[in-house]
Amino acid sequence: MTGPRYTDLVAGLPATVPFVGPETQERERGKPFIARLGANESVFGPSPKAIEAMGEAAREVWKYGDAQSYDLRQALATYHGVAMENIIVGEGIDGLLGYLVRLVVAPGDAVVTSDGAYPTFNYHVTGYGGLLHKVPYRNDHEDPEALLEKAAEVGAKLIYIANPDNPMGSWHSAETITRMIDRVPEGSLLILDEAYIDLAPEGTAAVIASDDPRVIRMRTFSKGYGMAGARVGYAIAAPGLVAAFDKVRNHFGMCRISQAGALAALHDQHWLTEVRIRVARARDELAAVARDNGLHPLPSATNFVTIDCGQTGDFARKVLNELVTRGIFVRMPFVAPQDRCIRVSVGRAHDLSEFARVLPQALAAARSLA
Repeated sequence: MTGPRYTDLVAGLPATVPFVGPETQERERGKPFIARLGANESVFGPSPKAIEAMGEAAREVWKYGDAQSYDLRQALATYHGVAMENIIVGEGIDGLLGYLVRLVVAPGDAVVTSDGAYPTFNYHVTGYGGLLHKVPYRNDHEDPEALLEKAAEVGAKLIYIANPDNPMGSWHSAETITRMIDRVPEGSLLILDEAYIDLAPEGTAAVIASDDPRVIRMRTFSKGYGMAGARVGYAIAAPGLVAAFDKVRNHFGMCRISQAGALAALHDQHWLTEVRIRVARARDELAAVARDNGLHPLPSATNFVTIDCGQTGDFARKVLNELVTRGIFVRMPFVAPQDRCIRVSVGRAHDLSEFARVLPQALAAARSLA
């Protein structure tokens, strides 16, 4: 019988989806969620100017997108004060992570990350045969010291850290990140995932030379700019590394509608400022709901609040399941001891009202099952 002859590596991998999306859960439930608070999307949406630009671009969607994302790269370079040669645009940070891993990780190569950090990165590493080495969080923060020590120990090709962090919402100061970069072992590349940096406090974003070969910074239009479905990410790195992406990337992977929307969104910083205000207000409201129910909200520099349920991971999973059963889509960290928490994205007034209404019911039901 004929069929595809998979590589030995692929044949040994499980077929998995790192995140089970809300649409899948809604199909299984047979009804929609009443509040979508689990995927860290921006419910406040993109800039009206971006929506208008995407509508106009839709008229020409019969054309491929610009394979160089020239206009967007030029605008991003100006915005960040770097050269175009320092900017690569791709299909979200997820897509860029996949290309980067393909560029540098061969079967058996060591890669270092935190146990419980972004699972899609791990998915790419194992998909190319890399060996993941994980270190634990420290005080609900990724641990730069432990990451560097492990990288030196195993000769890591890549070191991954997110600042601010998902799933905990914690963050390190710019000074901490700068010190980390200064200690990156010879032969290692630091991936600095800054997906949530647009929502973080002043002093979180490190000032990094654009030609520093030790680090690649990854940004996105998915969070603060409210364009998760458009799949637009970009990275800032030394020109040689940026050029290397042309060896492996999908040159027509960017849709012209997404390119136009991202360009308009970047030019509307007033909207981003408004979103920051709304996110901060909603974080405060979520934290108040948590405290009103005897739970502990962790400090957050993102568009979600991680809430400590005060018991074990098993209890937190019961709380999550009870919320989902009642129509509130949330997620939680996967790894102990962080799995004692649930993670709730910020929402609009009616989203937060529904969460406040349902949370006491979910807690009571979870405690009755304990």
